[in-house]
Amino acid sequence: MNKMRFFGLLGAGVGLALLGAIAGYTLVPRTTQAPVANSSASANERHVLYWYDPMKPDQHFDKPGKSPFMDMDLLPMYGEENKTKTSTGVRIDPRMLQNTGVRSAPVEKGVLEQSILAVGTLTFNDRLVTVVQARTAGIVEQVHSWAPNDILPAGASLAEVRVPEWYGAQEEYLALRQAGEAGLSAAARMRLLQLGMTQAQVTHLENSGSPEAVVTITTPQGGVLQELGVRSGMTIVPGQTLARLNGLGSVWLDAEVPEAQAGSLTIGQKVHATFTSWPGETFTGQVNALLPVLDRDTRTMRVRIEWPNPQGKLRPGMYARVDVMQTRAIPQLLIPTEAVIATGQRSVVILAGHGGHFTPVQVTTGRESNGKTEILSGLHPGERVVVSGQFMIDSEASLKGVLERMEKAETPQ
Repeated sequence: MNKMRFFGLLGAGVGLALLGAIAGYTLVPRTTQAPVANSSASANERHVLYWYDPMKPDQHFDKPGKSPFMDMDLLPMYGEENKTKTSTGVRIDPRMLQNTGVRSAPVEKGVLEQSILAVGTLTFNDRLVTVVQARTAGIVEQVHSWAPNDILPAGASLAEVRVPEWYGAQEEYLALRQAGEAGLSAAARMRLLQLGMTQAQVTHLENSGSPEAVVTITTPQGGVLQELGVRSGMTIVPGQTLARLNGLGSVWLDAEVPEAQAGSLTIGQKVHATFTSWPGETFTGQVNALLPVLDRDTRTMRVRIEWPNPQGKLRPGMYARVDVMQTRAIPQLLIPTEAVIATGQRSVVILAGHGGHFTPVQVTTGRESNGKTEILSGLHPGERVVVSGQFMIDSEASLKGVLERMEKAETPQ
C-alpha cells in the first residue's frame, strides 16, 4: 500500500512538471529564445577584465572612474580583446589609438641618399712644396726678416749671398759677349745657368752689363715659409737647403671615416664640409684618395679631399665636419627608421591594418640615412607601418608575447 502511494505521488509530480514546461513554452514566443542566447553570449564576450589609463597601461583598476595620472576617464579592457592576443596579430581599441597618438606611414619605393658623417683636419698639400737649395758655395751677407710660418709672396727676397764663383763667370761671359764671340759667349752663358743663376738673373746681367758680386735669393712661389736655414755670416755649400716653402693654392682635408663605412667609399664622391672658422658656409669638393693604412687605435680610414684655396681662407689645422654623399641608383623600399624594432637577433616592424589590427612582421634592413631605412625583404609597397606608439601596442596587446610565438614558430622542432 505504501509502494502504491509513492508511485502515485511520483507520477503526479512528473505530470505537473510536464504541464509547467508546456505552459511556459506556450506563453513565451519562439522568437525571443535566440536574442536571449545572443545576449548572454555578447555579455560574456564584452566582459570587462579591468580598467586602465592609456598613458600608463600597466596599471590596472577594478572599477571605472577618473585616471589618477591624467585628466581623462579610465578605459575598459574587454575579454574579447584579451583573446585576440593568441593570434598572430593583435587588436587595439580604436579609441585608445586616437588618444595615444599612434601614427603610421606608408611603405614607399625610392632612392636612398646616404650620408657618411666624419670629422677631419686641414693639412698642407704636399704637392706644393718648394725647396730652395744652394747650387754653389757662397757667403751669406744678409738675411731678410722672415721667420717660419710667415706667408711669403712669390719672388720675395730671402737672403743676400756673395758667390765668388759666379762673379768670375759673369765677367767672362760679358767679355766674350762684347768681343763678338758668339759660340764662346753662348757656352759661357750656359755655364752661368749651370752654376745656379736663374734666367732672370742672366737677363739682368745682359741688360746692366756689369757683374754682381752679391746675388739675391728669392722664393720661386708664394706660400708658408716652413723652414729658413740661413743666417748672416754663415758659409753655404752646394746642395745645402736654404729654405722650404709650402704653397696655399690648395689644401688637403684628411677625414677619419669609421672602418664599417669605409668599404662603400669611392674616389670622386661628392663631399660637403663646414668649418668652425666659417659658420654658415658650406664648401663642396670630392674624394681624391683613399689612404691605404687603417688606424689601429681608432679603427678609422683616412679619406683625402683636395680643396681649392684661391683666397687663402682655408688654413692647415682647421677643424671640419665632413658629409660624404652616397646615392644608390636602384630604387628600394623605404620606411621611417623609427618604425624598425631591433630585437637583437632580428628586425621587426608593426603592420597597421584596418579596425585597429596590428601584425608584427620580420624584415631585412639595408642602409639607413636621413631618417629612412631600406627594406630588402618582408614588406610590399602600399602597406603601412607603425612609426610611433609601439610601446603602447607592446603593453596593451602583449606584442612581446606575439614576437616570442613568432620566434618559436621559426625555430625547428
